[in-house]
Amino acid sequence: MKIDRLLSIVILLMNRPLIQAKELADMFEVSVRTIYRDIDSINGAGIPVVTYQGANGGIGLMEGYRLDRNVLTERELADIFTALQSVSSYGGGEHNLLMQKISSVIPPSKSHAFRSKTTQLIVDFSPWGLQGPLEERLALLKEALEESTVVAFDYVSADSQISHRIVEPYTLVHKGAGWYLYGFCTERQDFRLFKLLRMKSLVKGTQSFERLDIPLQDLPWTEGWKEPLNTQTVVLHFSAEGRHLAEDYFDCEELEADGNGGYTVRLAYAENNWLYGFLLSFGTVVEVLEPEPVRRRLAGLAAEIAAKYNAEVMPK
Repeated sequence: MKIDRLLSIVILLMNRPLIQAKELADMFEVSVRTIYRDIDSINGAGIPVVTYQGANGGIGLMEGYRLDRNVLTERELADIFTALQSVSSYGGGEHNLLMQKISSVIPPSKSHAFRSKTTQLIVDFSPWGLQGPLEERLALLKEALEESTVVAFDYVSADSQISHRIVEPYTLVHKGAGWYLYGFCTERQDFRLFKLLRMKSLVKGTQSFERLDIPLQDLPWTEGWKEPLNTQTVVLHFSAEGRHLAEDYFDCEELEADGNGGYTVRLAYAENNWLYGFLLSFGTVVEVLEPEPVRRRLAGLAAEIAAKYNAEVMPK
């Protein structure tokens, strides 16, 4: 993404007196024109980068200017490196070059300590097994985000309704166990959150858009979830046979031991199809104690499932 490329260019200029625009373009797999736009952005950030003409010319820092290598501490560089490792775990191979550049500014005498800091925390977003189409969607959306280009796709809603969407992409969000796209939907004329697994026939359009400066620090995709009318307290009881599942999915401080090897847990959930699918995934080791409407709905779903399979095994 652009911010990674800009930081990589700055680090290269810190370590090399001159570098050709064509070399940078080949290195980052972009056009020379894009590199010159990047140089303008770096200049706008207060770092004087100039172009020297002639056979031995190139791009370099203004003569006499020295960028303070201590502008970031080693701990801060290690934190950036760790964050890049996490992103690179899922279709983020473009970050590898930036990680190499960050490593290159660490003095050899401190490289061992730096490696130690960058392996203290590892966040791997990739799923178990093959990544498949989801990785392709992420790669396409990253391109559209960088180029400020609209994307089009068919979206399957939670109630299985399919609608065609044209969206101005703003942010890729990894929340819970899934990837989402936050963007402006031209059909709804508002910002929406789209789950990548529900996208079909995703394509990058040719129409560009002007990205608005929207604040994301308030996590707009969580506002609906936090509405009191959308949530209710669900009380679950895990039997002793399901103890390991409870410990896998919930914080130990949320679990109340029942004295028989099982647990009770009380949490606020939005009542929707996701909740019932989540509860059914535990099979027979969990029972919903409250509220009663959720118990009845779950019992109905379980009966429908049982009836479907019983019909298949009944003798003709």
